[in-house]
Amino acid sequence: MVAELTIGQLRYRSQTGAEEVMAISGGFLEVGRDQVTVLADTAERAQEIDVERAIRARDRARELARQQAERLDENQTKLAEFALQRAANRLRTAGRGD
Repeated sequence: MVAELTIGQLRYRSQTGAEEVMAISGGFLEVGRDQVTVLADTAERAQEIDVERAIRARDRARELARQQAERLDENQTKLAEFALQRAANRLRTAGRGD
């Protein structure tokens, strides 16, 4: 089975049994008989996320989305909304909410 991934969190158990969390955005997941393979467009472990950078990215994306919506530029608005969703996901994954 193959599935498309969107923006979200990937939770998994490491070989030591510890639960790990990653912020991902896009890609594919393949489920085999005895393994799962994830090919993500981007992936960051929760502890590796630069929270301040993610906050700045979120704020820039919010402002860009607002500006593009005022201009009625649908394509640019969608890109800005994607950036906003990605930044919000990184903050959630890092435990900082949205």
